Amino acid sequence: QVQVMESGGGSVQAGGSLELSCTVSGYTFDNECLGWFRQSPGKEREGVASIYKVTGSTDYGDAVKGRFSISRDSANNALYLRMDGLEAEDTAMYYCAQYASAWRACTLIVPQMRRTTWGQGTQVTVSS
Repeated sequence: QVQVMESGGGSVQAGGSLELSCTVSGYTFDNECLGWFRQSPGKEREGVASIYKVTGSTDYGDAVKGRFSISRDSANNALYLRMDGLEAEDTAMYYCAQYASAWRACTLIVPQMRRTTWGQGTQVTVSS
């Protein structure tokens, strides 16, 4: 059984920074993706960033490119999301997920995800 747990959320003023952490324990698989997703009230869950276990390749949602950075500590099964230049529009519940890749790529489109395990989420609030 896989367990995914996020931490590091909080409140920050616009222009500030936060770093989220995620630990994944239990079953892992070779074509594994790890990713960050977010959801704000009344909106669908959207992809923020992903990383492919095999190659370390990363992908980012258009809204966060150039401001957010995803990284992984394989030894500790940890995933991080560094968020700089935060904007009020970044306010959301942030979720970490483990899921399977498709054709060696990690989708950021939630309906296309397979074998997904979600964390419980951590709230990020950015005040303007």
